[in-house]
Amino acid sequence: MSAPNLVNLTSIVPHTISITPSDTNRTSLVTAPTTNSAHKIDQILITNVDGTTTASATVELRLADGTTHRSLCYQLPVPAGATVELLTRGTTLYLLDTTVSGEASTLHATSGTANKLTFTCSYSTIS
Repeated sequence: MSAPNLVNLTSIVPHTISITPSDTNRTSLVTAPTTNSAHKIDQILITNVDGTTTASATVELRLADGTTHRSLCYQLPVPAGATVELLTRGTTLYLLDTTVSGEASTLHATSGTANKLTFTCSYSTIS
């Protein structure tokens, strides 16, 4: 299959998702879209919900092969009570379905300390 034609879109559906991982394992934030569509990632925020301790954040793109990950940030220190803007509308990423070889298909988040970081992602599904 192929990515959607960005010139002749038929649908744009906005979404916002927010997770606070309860462990230190890699967690899916946004998963691959359906065939012939894409997720346009507009913003990623990382908030440290702990008032006293810095926590580290890792955000990765998983490629369509299902095993290769590429870091957007790796063990980024997020100060206590702070919010870090990892990605803004000026730096757009696209997640494509897993049939598009070599492309990013899933966005993963990892917190260095359980229950300390909230990852919020604003994105649109386009087709």
